[in-house]
Amino acid sequence: MKPILFRIVSAASLAAIAALLLTSCGRKEGAAAGGPGGPGGPQGPLEVGVLTVTPSPVTLTQDLPGRISAYRVAEVRARVNGIVLRRHFTEGSDVKEGQVLYDIDPAPYQAALDSAQATLARAEANVATARLKEERYKQLLATKTIARQDYDDALANARSFDADVLAGRAAVQTAKINLEYTKVTAPISGRIGISQVTEGAYVQTSAANLLAVIQQLDPVYLDVTQASSEFLRLKRDLAEGRLKADEKGKAQVKLIHETGDIYAEEGALEMADVTVNATTNSVTIRAVFPNPRGELLPGLFVRERLEEGNAPNAILVPQLAVTRNTKGQPTAMVVGANGTAELRVLETPRAVGNQWLVASGLKAGDQVIVNNLQRVRPGAPVKAIPAPPEAVTASITR
Repeated sequence: MKPILFRIVSAASLAAIAALLLTSCGRKEGAAAGGPGGPGGPQGPLEVGVLTVTPSPVTLTQDLPGRISAYRVAEVRARVNGIVLRRHFTEGSDVKEGQVLYDIDPAPYQAALDSAQATLARAEANVATARLKEERYKQLLATKTIARQDYDDALANARSFDADVLAGRAAVQTAKINLEYTKVTAPISGRIGISQVTEGAYVQTSAANLLAVIQQLDPVYLDVTQASSEFLRLKRDLAEGRLKADEKGKAQVKLIHETGDIYAEEGALEMADVTVNATTNSVTIRAVFPNPRGELLPGLFVRERLEEGNAPNAILVPQLAVTRNTKGQPTAMVVGANGTAELRVLETPRAVGNQWLVASGLKAGDQVIVNNLQRVRPGAPVKAIPAPPEAVTASITR
């Protein structure tokens, strides 16, 4: 009984499945023919938002990241040993070249100077006596009253005292220099940082104790790193006059803060490093910017903007409207003359903001598809609708 019952149930199941398949096929055929099960006929052309290519003048710029560094940096160090008695500046203030910054205890150096002066005075007194004796012996030698050896000894003694005078003068000069070093002065004008010592600290020349750092902040340097190939192109463009330059032939640059604000003062390219970094194949380029208000501080991260010229009829397309094929070539979908999607291979030498600068592949009047790109296929019929500016912006920023 069980095998017979199983066969009956299996036959019934197969019949139900076959009925479902026939119903499904019927619905599909009805949909294709516009029957009751269909949605109302074949789908029309895919609606796509397009951007009409319109050439316009564009100023070509290049932004490079970099950091601010001081124009001059002086490390103030102790040049004599001693106790720091006083500090004569306020940390973070501007100081002038030659201004006294610290007083080191001058007492031992004043004593050394007094001793050197006394030694010099003794040597000068001895040399005077020796000279008189040498002159007297010279006269006696002429009358053969004394032996030649006696005159030679007197002459040698006078010359020895002359040497003592020279040594004494050098010792006095050294003592004066050391005494002057007890007053530590600013080697350059600029802004002084935090004092590294306080009154009562003992400083030594052997340890080269750092007392403070002075940095000249007007003007300042902006150091950026650029690929060596780009640097060579930059030099060529500057030589051929395609870059904006001042009366000295130096390229003019602008400074962009992290906030996007443009610094009010323009700078000039000063120089480049004399060697190429073998690891990164790059060159450090230095620009000089005036800093009259002290806004630019060493270590500040900014961007340098270099104007590379003007393109009077530039073609720009949104970056997300451009994809790449299997060969890595940039491509864009445009609406062809027969209303179908057409794939174009582009040449995009550089980016301008959030758009690509197109050198070839597009012309004025072309309609570039900027949305529904995942659904569009080359040759498929499309219906072009002008993309509103906010839609283009959204596609760019998405």
